[in-house]
Amino acid sequence: MKIRLITLSLLLAGVASATPLTLTVAAPAMLAAPEFHMGAATAPNGDTLTLDRRSLLLNGRRWTPVMGEFHFSRYPAAEWRAELAKMKAGGVDIVATYVFWIHHEEVEGTWNWSGDRNLRAFIAAAAAEHLRVIVRLGPWCHGEVRNGGLPDWIVARGGFRSDAPAYLAAARALYAQTAAQCRDLLWKDGGPVIGVQLENEYGGPAQHLLTLKQIARAVGFDVPLYTRTGWPQLATPMPFGEIVPLYGVYAEGFWDRETAAMPGRYWSGFHFSALRTDANIANEALGRRDVQDAPDVALYPYLTCEIGGGMMSSYHRRILVDPRDITALTLVKLGSGSVSPGYYMYHGGTNPVGRTPLMEAQDTAITNWNDMPVKNYDFQAPLGQYGQVRPHYAELRRLHSFLHDFGTRLAPLDTSLPDARPTGKDDLATLRWSVRADDARGFLFVNNHERGRTLPPKPGVQFTINFPATGALTLPTAPVTIPASAHFIWPLNLDLDGAGTLAWATAQPLAVVRNGAEETWYFAATPGVPTEFVFRGTRVVAHRGRIELPGDGSTRVLDLTPGREAAMILNSTVRLVVMDEADSLAFERDPRDGSVRFAPPPRETATPLDTELVHAAGAARAVPLGRAPKPVAAMPTDADFAAAAVWRIKLPTGLRTETRPRLRLHYTGDVARVFVDGEFVNDDYYNGAPLEIGLWRHPAALRGGEVTVAILPLARESVSGPAPKIYFSSSAALPDFGDRDAVAELLAAELITTGGEQK
Repeated sequence: MKIRLITLSLLLAGVASATPLTLTVAAPAMLAAPEFHMGAATAPNGDTLTLDRRSLLLNGRRWTPVMGEFHFSRYPAAEWRAELAKMKAGGVDIVATYVFWIHHEEVEGTWNWSGDRNLRAFIAAAAAEHLRVIVRLGPWCHGEVRNGGLPDWIVARGGFRSDAPAYLAAARALYAQTAAQCRDLLWKDGGPVIGVQLENEYGGPAQHLLTLKQIARAVGFDVPLYTRTGWPQLATPMPFGEIVPLYGVYAEGFWDRETAAMPGRYWSGFHFSALRTDANIANEALGRRDVQDAPDVALYPYLTCEIGGGMMSSYHRRILVDPRDITALTLVKLGSGSVSPGYYMYHGGTNPVGRTPLMEAQDTAITNWNDMPVKNYDFQAPLGQYGQVRPHYAELRRLHSFLHDFGTRLAPLDTSLPDARPTGKDDLATLRWSVRADDARGFLFVNNHERGRTLPPKPGVQFTINFPATGALTLPTAPVTIPASAHFIWPLNLDLDGAGTLAWATAQPLAVVRNGAEETWYFAATPGVPTEFVFRGTRVVAHRGRIELPGDGSTRVLDLTPGREAAMILNSTVRLVVMDEADSLAFERDPRDGSVRFAPPPRETATPLDTELVHAAGAARAVPLGRAPKPVAAMPTDADFAAAAVWRIKLPTGLRTETRPRLRLHYTGDVARVFVDGEFVNDDYYNGAPLEIGLWRHPAALRGGEVTVAILPLARESVSGPAPKIYFSSSAALPDFGDRDAVAELLAAELITTGGEQK
């Protein structure tokens, strides 16, 4: 995207000069209207889904949907509907899901689309919750699955990820099987499937992707959107408009070869930038590299499919996510020109059982860069492995509300960056901000958060934005301090739909609710910043603050007390509600009718459980390197668990499914495995967070069965020195070894129930 210069100034306390730095908005770039070569765009009811260089278009109107990844074959079918409803309530509009070939044709010619592998039933469940669907077809997917999702027999045959005839014949069979699952469920049929992704993280000749597109269309995938990941750079150029590139960013990855904090350019994800392509994704395979966008990137809408909704831990990199990492990344992408966030993952899951273990591992033939847990695919996502609601679920929901009601205004706006920007990775003093605007109005984006480093509060901050059509805005009235970790959006010359103009506010727009002639506009106050609204062309007929009339025709409202009731009323028909942090995080729109409700986090009850040490740990193993092309520390084998410390936990009888009972284990060690009445149900690479198990899925647990916990000792030598074998992103997670060489401890076990106490 071409970054245009806008009149922007940042006044900081202590700066000698009082004269703001001034830049002028340049005329928008005049780009030719692109022609896209997509599939059927019209549904039976006449609805259309198309795109231009700015955004998707639903019935010709700009559409800025939120997409969340949820893998159907990693979750029990009986629970799909309830989890999809939670996604919808969180502001997700499109569910993306991989079709992992190895989950469906592990043995050549033997297909399995039943039970938890029933794609058709999953799509129907999504439709019932008014979600659209994008199917990520593969054939190669990655997704931390064995061989990246390719069956072993395909890998043994060779020629994969190419136009080799034998491989294409097998891929055609996969696509045909998948198309049969989607029959009559496509957009053109009145169904929810609006698009497909072809391959994943593919960097070979563009022709292979075009071949896959041709096959997809031939077997029945006639859809409005054909997509690919916009990384890495293709070996040959893709003809424009054939396949839409989607982008991504992660706060930190499990895949890096280094066992050090934030290697490479992860820091750049927290800086506003014109660059769409991220240098950090898949660097285990692609290596460290400089990246640049394709020459025609500005002709495509800036869509994403892999904003990290969390992160897995690999054996050699134990990542613990801060929820603010996720919301800050998403806000920075929007402030950099993106219009539709897509999260990988939005919902966690569990690897299914196969003839072989189905996780990515260094001892497989391909996609063998990292050792991943055998069962656990929680991803620290907004909705966890068992549907747990995480803090960033509510924080993202608040951002999604803004997109739903203000996305049509945001989508056509170009991004502008100030002259005074951070000079690089180690510049923590310069405020990070951007503006998306046309010549008269827009939105101000600010981010003062970066993963793993504390960005200090920024005192004395004031912005001046000079719009060619409407002149200069200076806000706030007096300089303020931007708190550490704050990230927010403020409106600039926001049209109140005929009720005047909100010149600016130090609060983030969330939603507009219309009831006949009355409108209610909802805003979220910015924590730590005085709440201030300035209006033009309207009458403030009631307020719960203090009014000032500066004499320039505007009305300034200050000292507002946040709440759920109207803080201001304009022209008798427009109400403005300004909410505090807690209320804005609980703010939710009913997906059925758009009405407002407040949904605080689910109430959980924790009951301590007794634990019994069966036997202590043996000696910690010497951690070898794996067999990856660039090997890293190797996960333990089943035989290694002979040295694990083992505990027994007797569950109470009469656990009720409706309370969603979970076992929460607080522990330290290397790797934990959990068994319910002898069945291996979950595992975890220790990263400082507790491990949870959904007990309602196991009838023996509901009857008061027995849980066994095996924890391998973590050796001091594995985490010590300048280049440890195992990296912990949270130093607080490192155990206190004292005079011990290794640690394996079950610190506490709790029964967690939701929605009331377990009777």
